[in-house]
Amino acid sequence: MISEKIVTNSKFLWNWQGHQVNYSVSGEGIPLVLVHGFGASIGHWRKNIPVWVEGGYKVFALDLLGFGGSDKPAIAYSLELWQELLKDFWLAHIQTPAMFVGNSIGALLSLMMAANHPEMVKGAVLLNVAGGLNHRPNELNPVLGLIMTGFSKLVGSPITGKFIFNQVRQKHRIRKTLGQVYRDRTAITDELVDLLYAPSCDAGAQAVFAAILTAPAGSKPEELLPDVTCPLLVLWGESDPWTPIEGAKVFKEMASQKDIKVIPIPNTGHCPHDENPTIVNRLVLEWLANLDARSVNID
Repeated sequence: MISEKIVTNSKFLWNWQGHQVNYSVSGEGIPLVLVHGFGASIGHWRKNIPVWVEGGYKVFALDLLGFGGSDKPAIAYSLELWQELLKDFWLAHIQTPAMFVGNSIGALLSLMMAANHPEMVKGAVLLNVAGGLNHRPNELNPVLGLIMTGFSKLVGSPITGKFIFNQVRQKHRIRKTLGQVYRDRTAITDELVDLLYAPSCDAGAQAVFAAILTAPAGSKPEELLPDVTCPLLVLWGESDPWTPIEGAKVFKEMASQKDIKVIPIPNTGHCPHDENPTIVNRLVLEWLANLDARSVNID
């Protein structure tokens, strides 16, 4: 049973498995589904949604369970959980092949949807695709692995967790973290910091953070790509220290076998759509228009 209530002119709450999921919808036309990255929310697309709506698309964006304005229950989080959320969202609100657009973890989720639910995905735009929800044990050196394990236990502890989480989520630390992944420091505005800080004040935010730190890494892009049949546009900020440009290699290698276009974006970090929206908005609209033209010619 699906229930909705209007929050603003274009924002809604949708009841999914007993939890409230925040989403927005704007415009008319072919649907675009925007999927944010770790710690972000619908607001991270604020520089993109108006442009893509004006370009003639119906833009859906949602806060993944545990983030933004959505509920933050104490449950086991995983990529598979969020994939189930996206699948059910499509069934409830879209029901026609859509373009999925994702950043980081959101890009990996978009790739999962393309591989595992091809009937729902017309194409996907992937921005700095994450290699997993977390680092796999074999990807970390033994010392760093022990540090991460210890930190995860401290964050999840009822004794130390709240204190550590409150330190991590302080605005000056959020700004410092953004300084690591945004090449253009002028893009790190008070608005952006507040956008990331506000959801961390919600009840349950600490438990979500701890749960995700210990969640399974999930599927790798190279494991998903063989099952992808739709077109992909892969945009990658070249100056990203979190998901380095080397991650685009697997997509370039598959480009001769599949409909994949890879475009590096110079002097840009982990979140190209927010740091360099003029270029990203143009590239996405051009790619979508080309797909539409090809579809018309085929028909």
